[in-house]
Parts: sequence; structure tokens; C-alpha cells
Amino acid sequence: MLADWHFWALAIPAVILLGLAKGGFAGMGALSLPMLALVTDPVRAAAIMLPLLIVQDVVGVWAFRRSVDWFVLGWMLPGAALGILLGYVFAASVSPDAVMAAVGAISILFGAYRLWIERRELPEARNSPGWVGALAGVAAGFTSQIAHAGGPPFQLWVLPRRLARDVLVGTTAIFFAVVNWIKVPAYLALGQFTPANLLAAAALVPVAILSTLSGVWLVRRVSAEHFYGAIYWLMILVGLKLLWDALV
Repeated sequence: MLADWHFWALAIPAVILLGLAKGGFAGMGALSLPMLALVTDPVRAAAIMLPLLIVQDVVGVWAFRRSVDWFVLGWMLPGAALGILLGYVFAASVSPDAVMAAVGAISILFGAYRLWIERRELPEARNSPGWVGALAGVAAGFTSQIAHAGGPPFQLWVLPRRLARDVLVGTTAIFFAVVNWIKVPAYLALGQFTPANLLAAAALVPVAILSTLSGVWLVRRVSAEHFYGAIYWLMILVGLKLLWDALV
């Protein structure tokens, strides 16, 4: 894999998108894993990306560590831990093709969800019960374990609460930072932190850091409205390709 230029041709732009997402262009990083799954096993792709996500989380957690909604975290994180366990059981129990099909389906649903939400106004602020947040946490943990795509379930419960901007950003950063650490034992149990996978992740760390810092700088200067649309349509197309490859 490390000597295959096809891997690096997709891995580098995938990590750049991941960094831009962590730097402020929320949602773009969800395309990263489906891109990488085109050239390697999706579970392996997720294992390579997990250390990069953990490195990138440091910036967001440090910057917004005092802007947190503990009610949201208190209900969602236990649910997310259960969802991660379910995602681990799923990945350990089925074939790589089934995991690829799951990644493809999640990609299609994520892209369609983001295209839909970009075209509508947020509803009036409302506070649904905490147990609903726990269920959303289960869904976020499962999709995050399978495809590093826990954003939509998280947003479905959190966005209608209309949190202040910094509180939303801080709560999101801390939620996914904790989720990413909870995923570490699951990927260890799957045997995915091999020397080759860790070496690939280490080689991509500079790209991850630079792209995250670039995202922080660009988010204040660039309108990404049209770029978002292209990313989400591309997610749907890549998801369809993964689904097709898994089923035929």
C-alpha cells in the first residue's frame, strides 16, 4: 500500500479535506474516508485516519474548551460509546464487502442530508428530551466507528437547540474528540493499528496539521458555498461507487 501511488493520490487530498473540516469548513471531512476506501479496505482506511483525527482534535478542544454544553455531552457521549461498540461488532462480524456497502450507504445519506439542510432554514429553537440525544449519540457513535461520519446524527439533535456559536463549536469539538479516543480500543481489537497503517498515518500528519491551520485561515476569507455543494454531490457519487463495488 505504501508504495502504491494510487493510495497517496487519494490519501493526500482526503486528509486535506479532513483538515479543512477541522479548521472550520464543517462537513467536508466526511468525504475523506469514502475516498480512501476506493483504494484500500474501508476498515483499514478508517484506522489510518483515526490518529490524524486525534491530532487535529487538539486545536479545536484547546480553543473552545471553556465553551461547552454539558447537558448535550452528558446525554450523547454514553449513547456514542454504545454506538461505537455496535459499530465494532458489525465490522468484526461481517465481510469487508459489507463494511464497504455500509460506508457507501452512509456516504450517500450524509451527502443527501447535507444538500437538504443547506437549502432550508433551521427550525425554531427547541429542547427535546435528553433520551432523544442519547439515541442520536448511539447513531453518531455507530456511523463514526464505521465511516468517521457521526456529524448528521449529532447535528439532528444539537442544531435545533440553537446553541451560541462558540458553545456549538466547542461542544462539537469535545464530543468528537472524546468519541475518537473511545474508538481507539475498538480499532486495536480489530487489529488495525499495524506498523504499515501507523506509518501511513505518521507520513500524513504534516498534511493534516497544515491543512487544519489552512482551514482556520481560509474560513475567514473564502466563501465555500459552491464548494460545499460539489463536495456533497461527490460524496453521493463516491458512495454509489462503493455500494456498487460491494454488491457486484
